[in-house]
Amino acid sequence: MNSKEILKFCLEKGMLVDNEVLNLFNDSEDIESIKLIIEKIKSYTKNSVITKNVLSDNKEQVNKFFLDLPKESQKKLERFKIKLGLSIQISKEISTPIIPDQDIINILHHPIVNEKNKSFNSKIDEDVKIISTSHLQSKKLEVGDFVNYFRGRLVKMKEILQERPELNQLISINKISGNRQGISIIGMVADKKITKNKNILLEVEDLTGKIKVIINRNKPEIYEKAEDIALDSVLAFKGSGSREIFFANDLIFPEAMIQERKKSYVEEYVLFIGDMHVGSKLFLEKNFLKFIDYLNGKIPNTPEVEKIKYLFIVGDSVAGVGIYPEQEKELEIKDFEGQFEKLAEILSKIRRDIKIIICPGNHDGIRIMEPQPLPDEKYAWPLYNLKNVILIENPFQVNIGAKKDFSGFNVLVYHGYSYHYYANNIPRLMKEKAVHTPDKLMHYLLKNRHLAPSHSSTLYFPSNDDALMIKDIPDIFVSGHTHKSAVSYYNNILTISVSTWESKTPFQERMGNEPDFCKIPMFNLKTRAVKILDFE
Repeated sequence: MNSKEILKFCLEKGMLVDNEVLNLFNDSEDIESIKLIIEKIKSYTKNSVITKNVLSDNKEQVNKFFLDLPKESQKKLERFKIKLGLSIQISKEISTPIIPDQDIINILHHPIVNEKNKSFNSKIDEDVKIISTSHLQSKKLEVGDFVNYFRGRLVKMKEILQERPELNQLISINKISGNRQGISIIGMVADKKITKNKNILLEVEDLTGKIKVIINRNKPEIYEKAEDIALDSVLAFKGSGSREIFFANDLIFPEAMIQERKKSYVEEYVLFIGDMHVGSKLFLEKNFLKFIDYLNGKIPNTPEVEKIKYLFIVGDSVAGVGIYPEQEKELEIKDFEGQFEKLAEILSKIRRDIKIIICPGNHDGIRIMEPQPLPDEKYAWPLYNLKNVILIENPFQVNIGAKKDFSGFNVLVYHGYSYHYYANNIPRLMKEKAVHTPDKLMHYLLKNRHLAPSHSSTLYFPSNDDALMIKDIPDIFVSGHTHKSAVSYYNNILTISVSTWESKTPFQERMGNEPDFCKIPMFNLKTRAVKILDFE
């Protein structure tokens, strides 16, 4: 068996290969090339133990090693590459329903993590452009990465806040001397307590030091604002005090806001859906197929469908596997690949001139840690074959509808994994039962200009460039996850939360969730009118 030969080779070279990788070698047709690849991987990663995670974490470089081989060797190892999820183009010699379009696959694997403000591909979508990317990377995390992450956020938030004209005599914490009046500080909230006198006591820090900040309960306006403060958020404070303690008279959130509500001069429509949960026994397939009939002009008296140009699907497109206890009992399709095949089969029925933009969610078979990368091609390859589908990361921001002399609409897409934390920890949001009105959660995060300011609100990758910070202010902010439909405005930003296409599960019943079903916000780019289509 090839695996025995590979194992012997590795032992001679002072390497180990785990059983999962070793089993992949059994049907390899070019054992010498495999040996060469393994040696290159060891040399590149400095890792003597080769696991599937090592291959996945260095996917791009491993793929380059394959591409350096002679073409004949590449063909022989094509099956091996596919098993590893490394294939850029599936060979025609391999039995598969659809052959991927090379242009699409290349676009989805490379430019989005390297360049800003470029179209994915002019051949596919001249008017779907990148606004921001997360520059995803794979590396071993250390404590210093988290320190640099929060320092980087503080620096960028400070740049935003210090532009606010109401901040007078802005000063660093370590520069406060004596008893200063009428000064301002900017810092990150490291701790928040209620004193025995019912005042709010904060510990605030910048890059120069820490200070105690008191918000007096006898100042109801600022006290009410201070109740909204989340740990690790970056705020500005106005007031007076010494190096030991600062008495705040006002506090200022970073606030995402735009001055005007754009309108296109061309009448086009964009639709927003999410949380389809394809693969679940409770997936409302008949309702979704009726929606597809609508998109394809098969429902009478719907002339507007010809002007529908974009469809956003904001995460949890498939049901996933093992997401919550006893989920398997509720699954019609019990593996990821089968779920994605079913999803692609359904989406392929939609007419080709509608661009379908899909971000992942916590059910979609990739890491929960945000930013989430594109769905793994090993399982989601059927989506990569659909020519009008554009896969994006989570979160992500794109621009749609740009024309000559019109800049288009910037759309921030975030599945919404952090939302339940704020619904259950911020007093005002708890009182308002914001888990049932998710647009209030979205407004709260726009106020903080961050999708998950508190350390424990979501799992995140601590890069220097904080992908969860809202650096570029969107015209439209769309989310899912809560399964609740809501449309409203905050500081001229249109906020949209989408409903679900899965009937209420026993798990949701236990959690007290009250989902909305099959509701689709349709936004007119010319008039800004929002219409809710109902396919329940």
